[in-house]
Amino acid sequence: MSMLRFLTAGESHGVALVAVIEGMPAGVPIDAARINEQMKRRQLGYGRGPRMKFESDAVQILSGVRQGKTLGSPIALQIMNKDASIDRLPIVTQPRPGHADLTGAIKYGHRDVRNVLERASARETAARVAVGAVCRQLLSPLGVELGSHVVAIGATRAKSAPELPMAKLLAKADASPVRCLDPKAEQAMVREIDACAKRGDTLGGIFEVLALGAPPGLGSYVHYDRRLDAILAWSIMSIHAVKAVEVGDGILAASIPGSQVQDEIFYTKGKGFHRSSNRAGGFEGGMTTGQPVVVRGFLKPLSTLKKPLRSVEIRSKRPVVATVERTDVCTVPAAGVIGEAMIAFELAKAMLEKLGGDSLREIQRNLRGYVTQVSRF
Repeated sequence: MSMLRFLTAGESHGVALVAVIEGMPAGVPIDAARINEQMKRRQLGYGRGPRMKFESDAVQILSGVRQGKTLGSPIALQIMNKDASIDRLPIVTQPRPGHADLTGAIKYGHRDVRNVLERASARETAARVAVGAVCRQLLSPLGVELGSHVVAIGATRAKSAPELPMAKLLAKADASPVRCLDPKAEQAMVREIDACAKRGDTLGGIFEVLALGAPPGLGSYVHYDRRLDAILAWSIMSIHAVKAVEVGDGILAASIPGSQVQDEIFYTKGKGFHRSSNRAGGFEGGMTTGQPVVVRGFLKPLSTLKKPLRSVEIRSKRPVVATVERTDVCTVPAAGVIGEAMIAFELAKAMLEKLGGDSLREIQRNLRGYVTQVSRF
């Protein structure tokens, strides 16, 4: 059984979103302001819809934290929706292509597609970002930092990201309207979003999540479901509109010889084992190598269009155009923040599974022992 897990509940236009985290050790300092900072970051990004202008997500900690520290018991988080109009909104019978609408209605027998789209909405990711923000506060005293940036939007792709300290990378990314580290690409991305908005269309793209400080040996090669790179790919794939995931240079590696793909191993006295490249994205055999973890998510364009596509009315079966719900033109910048949250949760879980312990102090002691063991190998 996993040592750390979470559940979310709530609908897009319901009263609130709720998250429950189970398995968080005791003694972890929790700063609600730091959680709310992450909530604000999720609302960043050029091309967002009107809801981001009036929703200002803030988390209320209902349980599991006392006097600023976790108790070791389940943590309950609540995010109130300013727009809680679910029972005043119209019935939906014209499903949108590319969304959960039709298949969800068929699966659960709903005749009002709103019963599907309200939960299938990406609004649910606000609760995930809150969970990730708590997990970051466990990872930070264990020496693990996370960040993200946008690699591509539509046809525009940024140059390779500069190597920066994580704090500077985050600050530079968040200062960009599209969270891109390449100023020229940033301008082209904004123009592409503007042109797409005029057409009533949507844009996808690519975000990259980086994690620094993960020790070697998280995950395992002994079973398929313990390979941590596979777990991270699964977690990123669970984000709305993500249709592909890349670890390291995975896509490029499929088209070039193996001699140009592998990260050669060296040993230097005082430094230990090391590699001069990180094409594998921080993984070998499903385990972390101690190098930066690099994972990319590929988003398709969003399913709700201002100029809707053809569909079928579920009751009469007559041809119609799909329902138009309030939507964004592009959410790639926000998806990177959500990706950080998912990676933070999975790395926190992997650290707990590797190190064990019921309190932060015990985990830190175990980590020091493990790092010493690794250095003496």
